[in-house]
Amino acid sequence: MKEYLLPKRVVDGTNIENQDTLFRSKGLYATINYDVKAWNQYLKMSGVGSFIVLDFGKEMHGGVRLLTDWIEGVTCKVRIRFGESLGEVNSELGEKNSQNAHSVRDFEAILCAYEDATLGQTGFRFVRIDFVEGIFVYFKNIYCENHRFSKKPVYIYHGADQRISDIFQAAKRTVDLCSSSGAVWDGIKRDRIVWAGDLAPEVMALSTIYGRVSVIERSLDIAKNIAPLPKFMNGIYTYSMWWVIMLADYYKEFTCTAYIKKQLPYLVGLMDVMDDLVDDEGMLSTKTRYIVDWPTRGTEDELVGVRAIFLMAMNGAEYLFREFGLSVEKVAKIKRKLLMQPLQVKEKKQVIALKYFAVGEITDEEYAKLIEGRAKGFSTFMSYYILSAIASRDEPLAVELMKEYYGAMLDRGATTFWEDFQVEWLEGTGRIDEYDPTKKDIHGDCGAYCYVGFRHSLCHGWSSGVVKFIKEHCH
Repeated sequence: MKEYLLPKRVVDGTNIENQDTLFRSKGLYATINYDVKAWNQYLKMSGVGSFIVLDFGKEMHGGVRLLTDWIEGVTCKVRIRFGESLGEVNSELGEKNSQNAHSVRDFEAILCAYEDATLGQTGFRFVRIDFVEGIFVYFKNIYCENHRFSKKPVYIYHGADQRISDIFQAAKRTVDLCSSSGAVWDGIKRDRIVWAGDLAPEVMALSTIYGRVSVIERSLDIAKNIAPLPKFMNGIYTYSMWWVIMLADYYKEFTCTAYIKKQLPYLVGLMDVMDDLVDDEGMLSTKTRYIVDWPTRGTEDELVGVRAIFLMAMNGAEYLFREFGLSVEKVAKIKRKLLMQPLQVKEKKQVIALKYFAVGEITDEEYAKLIEGRAKGFSTFMSYYILSAIASRDEPLAVELMKEYYGAMLDRGATTFWEDFQVEWLEGTGRIDEYDPTKKDIHGDCGAYCYVGFRHSLCHGWSSGVVKFIKEHCH
């Protein structure tokens, strides 16, 4: 679905006139206005150094549609910057890791008189336009062109808890934006591609909200088709495991027999490749890339998490093979080897949660670690698993911690959920939609691994798995 939206406020600007006219639509078409007196109904920007910063109120996916009237001269060069936060939209390339990655969000463009031009294709909430030439331009309107997934939902949270409702709506918006281009992307600013492992929470969210939808199956097929055996999906062997988990869960949910039958030859072949990943002593291969999530990278719990994901995948494969009358001998062999080594988790909450899903139980000591520090150590990618593992023993506490973790992002101005969030980032930081020089920038001054500073995606589909948790545990 494509929609055109007016800005909600002008945050800042210099050498601008009639800025309030931006909040009134004058039509989605260019016109020639010969009446000089009518130009006071248009935004005027004048000269080098003139700029305007617009806030469209929520995270968007797309660009800006600029409708110009008279320009002093034939053309005018402008610089356009998109930002998911005010810090990012005002940054220079390279500043706090501000960059054009996966989508161009900082560029120069040429405008002409009486033009209807759509510029940009990225994730953003804020837009900054700077003049780099000493002339003036009248803008009839500046719209956001937003793209989002649109289908009649089969589930919406209608409970009385406003905090849960706000979390649900932000998670829904996250996955709606990331699914708006025919496949389920990881992010709309960065990682505008299908990552097979990262799909798992997004498939949960989409299935919960909309039921069976073609964009899920198309994305699962993309992940498979770009990794002909013996390759692993996205070059990461845990991502092929997540594909198996998603396939099994999808069939359990929708009994989509014809779709699964098409996947069986690949799934059977994948078992041979996976058998080679674990030796006869149950030790996992480390020759091929693997990942649980970024916060576990390089920790002593990482391979335990890989083993848990492996077991989850084998449980899913065994289920599908039995459903479709195929031999489970190879799957049973792999599971026996995997269980030869203990699943002993030292620290990471997401790995404890994955163990719970892999074998159906955790120790009292592991549960104590799971809730220690409350939302500290949570993972946006693994939120469904962490919260569900807590809910297995204390559902009210799990709901409370969900509100604490996701609610903290909302309190910092989030309208979609982020690639990562750690509660430690809250100390001394301000909101993403406010200027406050006395506080750190939670966007530009935080982050880690591949998402340091402004490279950090503030609309990342893997954070939307909380939708399924809400349906299962919030009433």
